[in-house]
Amino acid sequence: MRSLRRVPDVKQREFTEFYRSDQAACLRAVLVSVGDRQLAEDLVAEAFTRAWTSWHKVSRHPAPRAWIVRTALNVRVSRWRRQRREVAWDGTHEVEDVSAGDSGLDPALLTALRRLPRRQREVLACRVFLDLDTAGTATVLGIAPGTVTAHLSRAVASLRAHLVDEEQLEVGP
Repeated sequence: MRSLRRVPDVKQREFTEFYRSDQAACLRAVLVSVGDRQLAEDLVAEAFTRAWTSWHKVSRHPAPRAWIVRTALNVRVSRWRRQRREVAWDGTHEVEDVSAGDSGLDPALLTALRRLPRRQREVLACRVFLDLDTAGTATVLGIAPGTVTAHLSRAVASLRAHLVDEEQLEVGP
């Protein structure tokens, strides 16, 4: 008797190709937003799981990578809200140190990114790591295009000031 091999259907092949080509970019974008590698990996995994279950809708989305990142960030907020109700916060918060080798980002840049407000990190993640335009970023984050521009401008100015100061300290007078 001849053994039959199951041929993956089109949906599975499309999703597998999408995952392989875009998972790293989505992870970097979420990592910039949350600052914790393990959390970012968990959030992206959850977002890709949700994308698989709704692949018929996600595959037609104008920016599927942005859908993944937005979903991951929404999952983070949902988890935070659930934890806030479950456990009283003791006032401490530790952010896991992520080395440059793990994230693909310069450690000084990652440190500077962590100092930015959450919305500025999200705008940078969409604009730089996902290569979305202002309108696309505004749609994904649910804010006005002018707000995207303002956050991006402030974030870039803050990063420039921080990184230039650091370089001058290393080089010296």
